[in-house]
Amino acid sequence: QVQLVESGGGLVQAGGSLRLSCAASGRTVSSYVMGWFRQAPGKEREFVAAISRSDGRTYSADSVKGRFTISRDNAKNTVFLQMNSLKPEDTAVYYCAAYSKVTYSFYRTDLYDYWGQGTQVTASS
Repeated sequence: QVQLVESGGGLVQAGGSLRLSCAASGRTVSSYVMGWFRQAPGKEREFVAAISRSDGRTYSADSVKGRFTISRDNAKNTVFLQMNSLKPEDTAVYYCAAYSKVTYSFYRTDLYDYWGQGTQVTASS
């Protein structure tokens, strides 16, 4: 079992940057596929990015490709989401999540077993 705690959210002007952190306890992040999702008011939770447990390969949604980068620091047992060139449409609560199943359907919310409490990101125009 793993516990996840996000931090780093806040208010930023459009075009600015933020780095989200997801600190894990209980088990190492390298034991799981780690993902970032977001949910805006009135919308469904959507996939943002994921990193595989074995080779650290990363995957991103088309809407954030080239702007957001997911990474993992095994020594700190933490996963990061670097967000650059933020847009007002990136405004949402961002969640960190983890799963251990052997599947590459990392964009599916129902596969994730563990979730953090979320952190608010607001990009103002």
